[in-house]
Formats: sequence, structure tokens, C-alpha cells
Amino acid sequence: MTYEIVLGLTVFALVSSLTPGPNNLMLMASGANFGFRRSIPHMLGVSLGFTLMVLLVGIGLVQIFEAFPVSYTLLKVVSLTYLLYLAWKIATAAPASNNADKTGTPMTFIQAALFQWVNPKAWTMALTAVSVYSPSHNLTAVAFVAGVFGAINFPCIGMWTTMGLQLQRILTNPLRLRVFNVCMALLLVGSIYPVLTPQ
Repeated sequence: MTYEIVLGLTVFALVSSLTPGPNNLMLMASGANFGFRRSIPHMLGVSLGFTLMVLLVGIGLVQIFEAFPVSYTLLKVVSLTYLLYLAWKIATAAPASNNADKTGTPMTFIQAALFQWVNPKAWTMALTAVSVYSPSHNLTAVAFVAGVFGAINFPCIGMWTTMGLQLQRILTNPLRLRVFNVCMALLLVGSIYPVLTPQ
């Protein structure tokens, strides 16, 4: 890869990893509700799950969408349904209490990794990265693209979790936490609108 391509890939990975989307909004909510340490498995699941997704998309899954366009429509329907369910779970999460460990649990590593496969933004990022920066689908190039995303993605999502953690200071009131969770749920639903609508 040339220097220009690597730079372009790095900027794309940075911008797409930092901008709001289902992963970042859910991690911000997790940081606010459960703290940074308890959200680490969620963060690792997002980062490693997405890195694996880019790799698998690059070595063959992209051809499925090209051969069967209806499969992408089906993916959108499944993604929307699951994201609406997650938004409802966030909106109805139990308020913080002295027994916070008993009132809810953060997303696990496996849940977060599997979530990438129904995350419309993750699919858009993966398909764009592979199509633009590894159009030949050469294994070495695809692995490099996935590695760049893996290296950049984790610190970016960590920032969103940290922002949620900082919000804990003002979310000590159960009503404030309820309002925050409802707002995060609405933003989660709104974050999928651009990738689900025709361009």
C-alpha cells in the first residue's frame, strides 16, 4: 500500500470510529450505568468483533451481497429490529442504586462481538473500508485494513465509555439517569436512520 492509501485508511478509520453510532452510544450508556471497568468486556467485544468482521467481509462475504442484493435488505430489517430492542432495554434500564450490580448487567464480550453483525454502521464501515482500501480482496491487504481498524477503534470507543463514566457524577439522581437513558435510546434509534435510508 502507498503512503497516501495508508493515510486515507487511517483517517477513515479514525473518523468512522469516533463519530456517533450504535456502538459508541451504547458504550457511553454503559459507562454511565456500569462504570469503565465493567464495560471493558463490551469494549473488547466491539473492537475485536469489528476487526474480525472487516477481515471476513474482505475475504469473501462482500461477494454474497453482490450476488444476492436481497440479503442486504434482509440484514437491514434484522438490524433495525434488534436495535429497537436494544434501545428499549436502554430506555427501561433500572435507575442507579446502592445495589447497582443487581439491577442490570453490561453487555458481555460475546454479545458485543456478535452485535457487530446486526449493526448497520459496522456493515457500512466494513464494506466501505474493504471496497475502497482493498478492492482486490488480497488477504494481506484485507488483514492490514482490519488491523488498522482494530488499532484505532479501541481507543476511540474507550473515549465514549469514559464520557459516560464522567456523566455518572451528574446522574446520581434516579430521574436524571432515567432521562439520560431515554435520550440515549432515542439517539441510538436516530443513529441508524442515515444507513437505513436510500442514498
